[in-house]
Amino acid sequence: MAEYWIEVSQENPALAEAETRAVVETTGGFLVDRGVIPAGFLAARFEATSGAAETARRLASARRVLQMWPRKAGEDLVEQFHREGGQGASASFRLVGRGGRAAVPPVIGAMARAYVNGGGTIELDDPVRRFWMAEANAGWRVGEEVGEVDRRSFAHRRMPRLPFQRPVSLPPRLGRIAVNLAHLRPGMQVADPFVGTGALLAEAALLGARVMGVDREAVMVRGASANFAHLGLSAERWIVDDAGSAAREFPRGSLDAIVTDPPYGRASSAGKEPLSELLARTLPAWAEAVIPDGRIVLIVAGGPDPLPLPWRRELSVPDRVHRSLTREFRVYRRST
Repeated sequence: MAEYWIEVSQENPALAEAETRAVVETTGGFLVDRGVIPAGFLAARFEATSGAAETARRLASARRVLQMWPRKAGEDLVEQFHREGGQGASASFRLVGRGGRAAVPPVIGAMARAYVNGGGTIELDDPVRRFWMAEANAGWRVGEEVGEVDRRSFAHRRMPRLPFQRPVSLPPRLGRIAVNLAHLRPGMQVADPFVGTGALLAEAALLGARVMGVDREAVMVRGASANFAHLGLSAERWIVDDAGSAAREFPRGSLDAIVTDPPYGRASSAGKEPLSELLARTLPAWAEAVIPDGRIVLIVAGGPDPLPLPWRRELSVPDRVHRSLTREFRVYRRST
């Protein structure tokens, strides 16, 4: 198995690590403890490069995935780059943790010249290959980029760009993190009993899930459907109903996961029913529809666990919204 380094964003390192671990496991790899690696990176192993590339495609809280060159005793990196240049491809040489256009040390300049002397070319803006160098205790490590996270795509799905807008909606990047925590795979059936503007289900649908949304307000269901159409997506079912009543529409074992962001905070409303009571009334009924190994991902501003045994909280990561509000990304699974 090859070694890969995943550069994670630092807005919320704990949440980034939780998402990365979930995605790596979903795409056939696993995180490993590689001792001293650069700050802001996680190490993983995959059987195939395709799993690492798919990890980059799915992640929201990361920047890129690098396939690390194995250390070979007695082999010089300059010689290796001379051979790699024989493929004739364009390449860029950049330093890990120093910015994309930082000045390179002489040793990296020697590697780049060897690559050119071998037959390759240097291209900074749109190279075929991207090499990243990191200084380690035993010398330089080289990683070749196998996937870059398309962070700009999340900006295109932000609320101001959608036809149906509400002042409170989860940003697409956080929505992607939430659905990734559910270990989603293409074809899985996923429901959101508090669908709102559809932000969570849109991210699930983009990963190939079959999605179903519920909201008690018809205007929200129509709006979520309009946002889906704008994004070129479709849902299997839209239901206008109370979340508790709608759970009866889903037989036992009909869902692979539930991912939801129920109303909380001053700008949201659950009617006259306190949120803790709303969740305690509705989520246990929905949990009955989830397959034995499925997950429930809940974004909530604290409070008690709304699911009884055998459901247990597997993960809880806080994420600060503003000075007076911190939400938690929680993952629940049945204990065996």
